[in-house]
Amino acid sequence: MIDFMDNVQNAFYETSHWNLDNSYGALNATARALLDFQTPKGLRLQISSLAAPNFATSYTIGSVGVVDGSVSYLYSSLPVQRELRSANLALRHVIRGYRHLQELRRPDEKWWWELWHDGVRIDNRDTLLYGRIFLPQSTLEALYLRRLSPTRQLKITAVSDSNLNNGGTILALLQTDVGKYSTEYMYSTDSALLGVRGLYNFGYDPRVAPTSTPTAEDVVEPVHGRFSAGAELYYGLLNKSGGISTGLRFTTLPNHTGFPYTMTLTLNPLMGNLSSTYAVKAGKNLALCSRFDFNFYSYESELQLGCELWRRRSNTEVEWAVKKLRPEWKRPIASPDDDVSGILKARVDQDWRIGVLWEGRIKELLFTLGASVDLRKREQIFRAVGIELQYSS
Repeated sequence: MIDFMDNVQNAFYETSHWNLDNSYGALNATARALLDFQTPKGLRLQISSLAAPNFATSYTIGSVGVVDGSVSYLYSSLPVQRELRSANLALRHVIRGYRHLQELRRPDEKWWWELWHDGVRIDNRDTLLYGRIFLPQSTLEALYLRRLSPTRQLKITAVSDSNLNNGGTILALLQTDVGKYSTEYMYSTDSALLGVRGLYNFGYDPRVAPTSTPTAEDVVEPVHGRFSAGAELYYGLLNKSGGISTGLRFTTLPNHTGFPYTMTLTLNPLMGNLSSTYAVKAGKNLALCSRFDFNFYSYESELQLGCELWRRRSNTEVEWAVKKLRPEWKRPIASPDDDVSGILKARVDQDWRIGVLWEGRIKELLFTLGASVDLRKREQIFRAVGIELQYSS
């Protein structure tokens, strides 16, 4: 489950009209959500608060052998416009599941962001600042995010830890997204790493506005899917090593009348790794996913299968129908998933390593209960068992 601060950051992206899915790094986001979920270890409790529309705090304490925790603060120049109280927030915002990609959005015009007063521009670029310290390790991590223009943003992350080389590392990303394509330029102080990656979407270009009076030749069949291709290249100046990867993705769009599905194929030619995924939303409450990895040099392969099942309250529609008959009844504002009582995730690989996760809400608490099982190790089948609780106000 996404923690409180990540939810605030996603709200910042949404309010500032930044598409997280339109990047090469998010090419396999659906498969990772269904197969690479983390199972909790021990007991962990997080208490968070949006003290003001621009300021948030979060405190975490856990027990895995020793007591540890973290304290984090976040400031956003852009007021958060999302319900974040754990009792009322939409579960789809905090649970990673099958991702329905939307139609590409036309970028904002630059002049939309301008604010003038007495002939002088007084507008500022939206900025997000985030910091967290882990105790008792005294590890510090920070994030600086600044929207430079409607199509560009700068993201700088830093980690300070005595166990790392030079006591820490800094990663800078300059990201550009015009809808039709996106690019990212990267620099990391770790090995003086330089990188670039990009994603191109075939077909519809959101920057091209349709004509007001289309002719018969302009009318075309609506597109029900999107084909995307991308690549990544990076090189470390200090260790004189680099890497390259490329990938393809096809996904259905909201106007697709059948089952939504997503297919991806990624290749790392230097390492010889080939990975293919297929995810399908088989029903309103069920999603299935598979991933097959193969290495051309060692001929080793790996297969993973996963599923996601949303459990809904069966009596919701009955209660709503009864209440609707009352003249004095007024329907309250509710989130789209008010009838969701929990989400079950499960995965298994060819070595019979199983991961199970149950996520949901009990009154004003969000919970994540999970376990990792290795059926080949009969003397210690359970590798990890834990529960995480979140409360936010």
